[in-house]
Amino acid sequence: MKKDLLHTPEGVRDIYGAECRFKSHVTRLLEDVCKRYGYSEIQTPSFEFFDVFSSERGSVPSNEMFKFFDHHGNTLVLRPDMTPAIARTAAKYFSDSGLPVKVWYGANTYINHENAYRGQLKENTTVGAELIGKNDPDEDFEIICMAIECMKEAGLKNFQVEIGNIRFFKGLLKEAGIGGDDEEQLVSLINKKNFLGVEEILDELAPESPAVRPLKALPELFGTREVLDRAASMTDNEDSLYAIERLCELYDKLKEFGYEEYVSFDLGSLSNHTYYTGIIFNAYTFGTGEAVLSGGRYDKLLSQFGSDRPSIGFSVVVDRLTEALIRQNISYDYDDSSILLIYDDAALVKAKELAFRLRERGIRTGMVKKEDNLKNTDYADYAREWNFVKVVVMSGDKTSLQINPDGTAEPVVTQNL
Repeated sequence: MKKDLLHTPEGVRDIYGAECRFKSHVTRLLEDVCKRYGYSEIQTPSFEFFDVFSSERGSVPSNEMFKFFDHHGNTLVLRPDMTPAIARTAAKYFSDSGLPVKVWYGANTYINHENAYRGQLKENTTVGAELIGKNDPDEDFEIICMAIECMKEAGLKNFQVEIGNIRFFKGLLKEAGIGGDDEEQLVSLINKKNFLGVEEILDELAPESPAVRPLKALPELFGTREVLDRAASMTDNEDSLYAIERLCELYDKLKEFGYEEYVSFDLGSLSNHTYYTGIIFNAYTFGTGEAVLSGGRYDKLLSQFGSDRPSIGFSVVVDRLTEALIRQNISYDYDDSSILLIYDDAALVKAKELAFRLRERGIRTGMVKKEDNLKNTDYADYAREWNFVKVVVMSGDKTSLQINPDGTAEPVVTQNL
């Protein structure tokens, strides 16, 4: 076999042993938050028709999707984003429901980054939740609370959920008469933090518009609750003021339940996902330069699938969150029991009997034949790599020993295990 076949393609990687266990544990913690809020699990296909994620839907650019064809010649894509997939299923199965639809998912997404920088993954594990219901501030509140609880449940102490409202920006653009390609260029410049370019294009497109002043101020409109009052004082645009009012209402609800310390505001926060129509938010922490969680309100997306229902949701990129947790030295006390049995030929029968007894009790039990050239420390390292809590050496003619993490050993009565 060629050695290059042992390597993964750019942007994907293998995860095993302790790291895999850590990531799986984080994933379960996030899923548990969604379950506690009364959300039900949903699963969608890993690949769908291209049109589900086409440019009209506002998902990732076409050139960043992994595409292939079925035997009918239809263009299929590996899902780059869960939100359009959830919108499709909601329109198909729940369009007649007068009550809210609350679902959560755990799934991998695939983005073929055109200009991928070193270390950026093209396959990511995500856990998220979607609330298909009404354009209701209480729904905004519930989703933001879930996002905060996900970060806390994962063990983060220092994080911020930065909240904006895309309607503030859209209202100013409409007032200034900016749209189409000019709007796309402006959004691109803002996302790239090219504020000199932003000023230049605004001076060119709408030099006399009252909307230019708050648009130019977007890079400075971030911070605590006071920034909302400052933004409101800069415009009399009806849509923009409604966006500010919605954020103020959300803040008051969050403060009432003690969540205000975890939130800040950023009215210059935009997204490459153009399906967002209102509240938009991202969660940041130490150890990664990108958001570990993102979400927002997308009230028009379901109508593209034939069901006009407002919606809001969020998605956690588990790989980024895991990276941040490891860099912050956050660890877990795993609630499990597991035993690795090391046996020689004379102890094989006794070891098998013990293994079956332990497994019947639900205890994860592994068996490895003893090698003469290996030391206790080798077995301790092996157990640590493959997630065994205890290591017991069983010999036919000797007392059984429990090996400690440092390689020392002490007698153990196997009947007490």
